[in-house]
Amino acid sequence: MRLKVLPTADQTDATDSPREVPGAQALRRGLALLDIVADSARPLRFTEIADRSGLARPTAHRMLATLVEAGLLRVDDRDQTYRLGLRLFEMAHRVWDDFDLRSAAEPELERLRDLTGEAVRLAVLDGRDVLTVDQRESQQPVRLGNGVGARSAAHASGAGKAILAHLDPLELRQRWAGNDLPRFTPNTIVSADELFSELTLAKGRGYAVSMEEQHPGVASVAAPILDHRARAIGAIAVVGPSFRLGPDRLHALGRDVMEAARRISGNAGQIAMSITIAPRPLGPDREDVRVVFPSSCFLGEGPYWSAADGRLTWVDILAPAILTGDPATGTFTSHPMPELVSAVIPRRRGGWVAAMQSGIKAVDLDSRSVVALASPEADKPGNRFNDAKCDRRGRLFAGTLAIDTTPGEGSLWRLDPDGRVTAMDRGFQVSNGLGWSPDNRLFYFTDSAARTIWVYDYDIETGSIANRRPFVVLPEGQGTPDGLAVDAEGFVWSAHWDGWCVSRYAPDGSVERVINMPVPRPTSCVFGGPDMSTLYVTSARIRLSAHQLAEAPLSGAVFAIDARVRGLPDTPFAG
Repeated sequence: MRLKVLPTADQTDATDSPREVPGAQALRRGLALLDIVADSARPLRFTEIADRSGLARPTAHRMLATLVEAGLLRVDDRDQTYRLGLRLFEMAHRVWDDFDLRSAAEPELERLRDLTGEAVRLAVLDGRDVLTVDQRESQQPVRLGNGVGARSAAHASGAGKAILAHLDPLELRQRWAGNDLPRFTPNTIVSADELFSELTLAKGRGYAVSMEEQHPGVASVAAPILDHRARAIGAIAVVGPSFRLGPDRLHALGRDVMEAARRISGNAGQIAMSITIAPRPLGPDREDVRVVFPSSCFLGEGPYWSAADGRLTWVDILAPAILTGDPATGTFTSHPMPELVSAVIPRRRGGWVAAMQSGIKAVDLDSRSVVALASPEADKPGNRFNDAKCDRRGRLFAGTLAIDTTPGEGSLWRLDPDGRVTAMDRGFQVSNGLGWSPDNRLFYFTDSAARTIWVYDYDIETGSIANRRPFVVLPEGQGTPDGLAVDAEGFVWSAHWDGWCVSRYAPDGSVERVINMPVPRPTSCVFGGPDMSTLYVTSARIRLSAHQLAEAPLSGAVFAIDARVRGLPDTPFAG
């Protein structure tokens, strides 16, 4: 919304056109007051609104009172601040009831066609199929025919999977579990369980892909169009020959179709969400930031250094896979996992323990065996585990979040070596990096959505936490805090998602140094190397546009930095 400063009450209406409809000036002033309240990052008091509007205070007071009476604004009696009224919410519902999907999507179909050079389709779910309701054809020599009116199986198309991923998980299983899925090509998903895993990946990525699953030689990438309740009412898809739309290009276009879907939602009055990435730091890249694993992880995370064999293990949450490699040679092995995996830690008895979508699992990488150890959020199928680490007694701490990042759905859990599970804290949005001070008296835990690293008092004898308070609150424009590591001096290193950097914070929370990275999305870090002074940093390329990937082609790789300070070794799980 844009604000215009309007004439004050002592200015005459002579400045307005003599043909202006009576009352138009008052209407413009009232709408400007609504804009002021809507555009503010916090609720405003009367004097602030009057000052920003340029209206005389008696005029502003009368207009605000009228807007409150009409239900367009409301006053919070606790602090006398103005907020948007519920009447606007009711009106928004009516906008969606009359939403013309094709009209709203038309400019985005053309824009995405011109951007990609491929056919772009608009589709809606109809039973177990998706129906193409509009299309803009490409101008390529080899192109698809007009698909308007055509049907595709939902489980075998990018558009179908994008919509299915946003159905209620319980409803989805009730409708699809136990039913055979028809096969169209060798790539078609025919298992309901495999489909549900694929849909979880699509929801986590924000887009879905189909590589020759419905028709040989045809590939697509699609994003859901969500209404004001976050329900999928359709999908927009880029579709074309698979020789032009290979897997790498499909994923690179994921961000573009997501942005197109958001704009379509915005055309019906919804506030279109944006992904804000800080500008790349000026100047040359640091010479001491080097690539050790040139991987292309969708979402690299959870690095763990094994001093015994000099190897690094990390995960690609959205592949999903556990990766392990030798930094000296740059060679690594990827071990596919059956569901989202966000952290992996060795067990003292052998094997690994992993934080996964549905719980904490014991993993054997050689046999690919995955056995459940704890599932404390089995009643929340829309949640998944995220970062995890062990304290120095071998207790496992792990946080959760809603896959669609619904606020307040995340929790912090502790798994003891004897198998007991304890809820430590609740109410987080994006649970993330965690660690302990060298003296075991402080515990750090990140909520990325709040841009906050929290610090608790910690009792190493009991594994209890207390007295949560902010350690670092990252300002706007510097990305969000992600994974972290604590060094031997008690300083906290935090990777800044969308911030192009890793920061080192002193024990009082002040910034000690900032290390710029050649990628916008560093995700986590861990100390390792022969003397524990190398900082390994994972990164992500998920939801970066093709243009952004061209600017940061190393996104998804693992980097090494000479930290010039020693770190603390991580502890295996004692269970």
